[in-house]
Amino acid sequence: MSRFADVVARLAAVIETRKGADPASSYTAQLLADPARAAKKLGEESVETVIAALSADKAALAAESADLIYHWLVVLAAAGVSLDDVAAQLEAREGTSGLEEKAGRPK
Repeated sequence: MSRFADVVARLAAVIETRKGADPASSYTAQLLADPARAAKKLGEESVETVIAALSADKAALAAESADLIYHWLVVLAAAGVSLDDVAAQLEAREGTSGLEEKAGRPK
């Protein structure tokens, strides 16, 4: 497994342990208790990641990407969507060009 996959798996596991925790004790628990807030934070981090990418600042892009991935994992956990669910979607698209996949989506 890659270093990235290891880190993401560990982070996802930590996020799972925060479900049901006292929101006063954990930022993650606060986000899990308020999925709309978590989704808004994901959107905010997405924009910040785009801005960092446009600035060509590698360190900023890495930092914003880490924030983006953390908030994405929180949103998934809040919605009850596992990394295996996401992997299944990716696997279903393997071997299909991006143009073909997009063309095959319902309008």
